[in-house]
Amino acid sequence: MRTAYLDTLYELAKKDQRVYALISDNGAIVYDQYRRDLPGQYLNLGISEANMVGMAAGMASCGKIPFAYTIGAFLAYRAFEFIRNDVCLQNQNVKIVGTGAGEVYSALGPTHHSTEDLGGLRALPNLTIICPASPLEVEKATRAAYEYEGPVYLRLGTNREPEIYEGDYEFEIGKAVTLRDGKDVTLIGTGSILKEVLDAAEQLSADGINARVIDVHTIKPIDKETIIKAIEETGKIITVEDHNIVGGLGSAAAEVIAQYGKSVQFKTMGLMGFSNGYGTYEQVREQNELGKNRIRETICSMLCL
Repeated sequence: MRTAYLDTLYELAKKDQRVYALISDNGAIVYDQYRRDLPGQYLNLGISEANMVGMAAGMASCGKIPFAYTIGAFLAYRAFEFIRNDVCLQNQNVKIVGTGAGEVYSALGPTHHSTEDLGGLRALPNLTIICPASPLEVEKATRAAYEYEGPVYLRLGTNREPEIYEGDYEFEIGKAVTLRDGKDVTLIGTGSILKEVLDAAEQLSADGINARVIDVHTIKPIDKETIIKAIEETGKIITVEDHNIVGGLGSAAAEVIAQYGKSVQFKTMGLMGFSNGYGTYEQVREQNELGKNRIRETICSMLCL
């Protein structure tokens, strides 16, 4: 994902001198080509995330399009006040890019995990939140963020995520993508964990269970129409996210379901608190009951199999 983002940003910046890359020390090496070819559109603010966000807001007020990039946990938590007051309150055209979404920095532990960022940032007015699930979707999301006028939080994984899209498709902010059709149950996911959701759905097909899989790449504004259609056609909804169950995708979907006002079987899958354990990303997901086998077990339990 990181490479897809950097390649796309580089391409955009070469064509538009208003585009700036801002970093807070993290990511300096991976920006080598950008820094070499576009030194006038690159700023390393050092380990001062709040200052970076404040500076980005000032640049946006002068007509620039700054992309402020660092580890998501440091942006969402450490710089929250600046995101709120300088960017969202002023409705500035700043793109806030957090890498290491969820538990992707698995070996570094919960201090580096972005597992409460959606809950905090989703409450901020004017902020659009996009969580791409694959390298191709990162490319499309970065372009969409550039074209969108207003604050955007772009939530990225790292650089090892597999591609889940087999070909080109239409990406639209606020419009979910149905990756797999089905009538028995709907699985709604966001970000890197969608690969696990698709694998679980594939396992279930061998058992005769037809699971619909929806990629909700935009957490805010969320696609109410697609969720309501899934309720009406499957009657069973499970959300899966590499995030705390409070405030994230599950909460957003629950708000849609509550306003819909009709009976539906609904289950959220995510962290019940801080993440547990260390290891590879796959190992940490398993330790926190977010692996494909656990997803499959949850679906079977809902269907009373």
